[in-house]
Amino acid sequence: MQYHHVSYQELEKFCQEVFKGYKFSDEEARQITEVLLAADLSGIESHGIQRLIRYHQEITGGLVKLGAKPEVVFETPLSAVVEGNDCMGQTLGVWAMNMAIEKAKAHGFGMITVRNSNHYGIAGYYSKMAAKEDLIGICMTNTEAILVPTFGRQAMLGTNPIAFAMPADPIPFSFDAATTVVPRGKLEVYAKRGSGLPAGWALDEKGHDSTDPDRVLKNIIGKTGGGILPLGGSGEATSGYKGYGFAMLCEICTAILSGGTTSNYIYKTPGRSNIAQCFIAVDYGMFGDKQAIKDALTKYLEEVRESDKAEGAERIFIHGEKAAEARERVLREGVSLNEKTYSEMQMIAEYTGAGAFLPAYMD
Repeated sequence: MQYHHVSYQELEKFCQEVFKGYKFSDEEARQITEVLLAADLSGIESHGIQRLIRYHQEITGGLVKLGAKPEVVFETPLSAVVEGNDCMGQTLGVWAMNMAIEKAKAHGFGMITVRNSNHYGIAGYYSKMAAKEDLIGICMTNTEAILVPTFGRQAMLGTNPIAFAMPADPIPFSFDAATTVVPRGKLEVYAKRGSGLPAGWALDEKGHDSTDPDRVLKNIIGKTGGGILPLGGSGEATSGYKGYGFAMLCEICTAILSGGTTSNYIYKTPGRSNIAQCFIAVDYGMFGDKQAIKDALTKYLEEVRESDKAEGAERIFIHGEKAAEARERVLREGVSLNEKTYSEMQMIAEYTGAGAFLPAYMD
């Protein structure tokens, strides 16, 4: 599969026009675009513009209810449960994290659980929202069942990412990872490329290792068995049960605490996604002088960077550094797109009337 580059600025304008074509407001289109392209800016192809086709299908298919508004159904000074009413995941996610941030600024801590949401992009966008406000940010979402529990062959949990961000210099510490070996989007990328999967990523419908992305994706969509392995892989020898456990923690903090839907029921109600999410903001000033705490983290991260390297290795990265460096590169060189994703963009441009804004290849 051949790749080309397009200008980030042109891609940003295109996406905004696309979402306005779906009848989102200018501000909603800006928010959705910012979250979506945050993945491409971070060098995460699986969750960026290649996911536009998914949002097209969910919007036109009625899973996303245009004009819907979130509703607080239970609230304390430190927490809230929100009925998402099938809002676009990105706009709902920004709204919920802003609520958590307001509570943390007022009371030191804010935790918002959301039910009946939609796919919201990368979890790390929302945790970094809190870090930008000089707070610790934590975010989780469950997803359609895709993770096969240790010793199982039926997907029962989602990719269930966990994101954590905390201010430090020169950039925040920012960790964002699925609790599966890889997210579903990575399988989609391999399928578009026509490439086989590395061994140890996925299982077929009988619970055997599979390197065929199309087969695994077909089984996930058809719910015929198999899926992606938890972090650590198959069985217990390489600690797959730990990834399984982290996925379960995410399930508890999202679906269980919100009164929402666990991963094994997501996309099973006609016309609804039923995704659940969790947004946490913490004022770390509750633990002492904020500058001193931030300085301590900065010092430790630098000590880790400067610690002894493995033979042949040149650098130890801190979580968030590669994404920050990718941002500079993407803004300078453009976003890398495979030709299949670009053809999907052409179709969506025609549907939404955004064809005049479709970015041209830079190479």
